[in-house]
Amino acid sequence: MTSTCREELLQATRSIIKAKGINRFTPKEAIEFMQRNNTIYAESTIRTHITSRCCSNAKDHHAVTYNDYEALGNGEYKVINL
Repeated sequence: MTSTCREELLQATRSIIKAKGINRFTPKEAIEFMQRNNTIYAESTIRTHITSRCCSNAKDHHAVTYNDYEALGNGEYKVINL
């Protein structure tokens, strides 16, 4: 079964923060993680999900948005609902 970019990204970011032991990640870390795991999604799609579509404190540019991440500044994000 194919997962959506959002589902795959949530899995990836949760794995990243679990390994780091802190609820912080960068888009670069998420993109590289997903690419290592043979994602079908383009880098631009992943980045858009993190920085806009799924970011609670981003400007609303999409018809459908989610509150999965919060931008912390310095290019870092956190997962809102672990």
